[in-house]
Amino acid sequence: MGGVVGQYRSRRLTNGDKREDMQEVTEKAFESQVKGLAKVFGWLYYHTWRSIHSPAGFPDCVMVKGSRIIFAELKSEKGKVSPAQQEWLDALGNVGDKDVQVYLWRPSDFDKIAEVLR
Repeated sequence: MGGVVGQYRSRRLTNGDKREDMQEVTEKAFESQVKGLAKVFGWLYYHTWRSIHSPAGFPDCVMVKGSRIIFAELKSEKGKVSPAQQEWLDALGNVGDKDVQVYLWRPSDFDKIAEVLR
């Protein structure tokens, strides 16, 4: 099977968080959390800070560990995926290599993100 486009919709919250709290997590804060988690698990992490000269829609972050590479689009709970972002996610998800993984992640997916990055 080719690269997997994963869109986890897990709603299990941890540490006493309330669902309303997840709605308030900004993409910037969420990106910082994902970056920290990636570093804890030994991933190389890349995020474009100023994408003004980059192709529209390219995923927010790229992580590499061993033979695996992850492309992840990070969105707030209510953030919408643009057509250009969906085009990139679909194109990368069609790569015929199980070590290439593509995800759309939201703050409520944090437990699943940790599973993927372990």
